[in-house]
Amino acid sequence: MEVTLTTPALLFPAISLLLLAYTNRFLALATLIRGLRSRYESEPDSNLFNQIKNLRRRIILIRNMQAFGIASILTCVFTMFAVYLGYQVLSGILFGFSLIFMILSLLLSFQETLISVSALKLELSKTEGLGDE
Repeated sequence: MEVTLTTPALLFPAISLLLLAYTNRFLALATLIRGLRSRYESEPDSNLFNQIKNLRRRIILIRNMQAFGIASILTCVFTMFAVYLGYQVLSGILFGFSLIFMILSLLLSFQETLISVSALKLELSKTEGLGDE
């Protein structure tokens, strides 16, 4: 496969949008954590503590998602530089690494989504249980 300057450039919009989505997730979780922490300090509750622990796992996953996304865009840039210098084999290898980093980022995103959904299901089941009383 021949790698041209446009090949790695195709990933730039996708990676940029992913990083924006990851940052928005991170900011939303940070706000939620701050709110839960202040609630926990005023009235300690094991449920709140477990929610904060769950959010800590998700924050770490998002950090890793962002790291792999950044690694993907960096290797795209290095790929373009290798193409510019005429190193076809190196550019192919770098582009392959860029794709691998993107895949890892997406897999972590999927894992974070699964954790988020399970937390929401737990919250919904508690709310539905309140209606039965």
